[in-house]
Amino acid sequence: MTTPDEVLDCLGQRCPLPVIALARRLPELPVGAVIRVLADDPAAAVDIPAWCRMRNQEFLGAAPAPGPAYDVRRVR
Repeated sequence: MTTPDEVLDCLGQRCPLPVIALARRLPELPVGAVIRVLADDPAAAVDIPAWCRMRNQEFLGAAPAPGPAYDVRRVR
């Protein structure tokens, strides 16, 4: 289980706001850091992994958290 360096609470936000918040915050974290995005919009399950592929970041998968959460590691 991955312990995130930061948690980004996007609960209640509709697509594309969780991805926009992730895109703004991730560059501020050091390379190798893991951010957990809390997002209950069903589109986040598709949008966050797709954003990671397009931006060459590592999608670690759904996180064990109360509610929908996704872990992303900053690669570059």
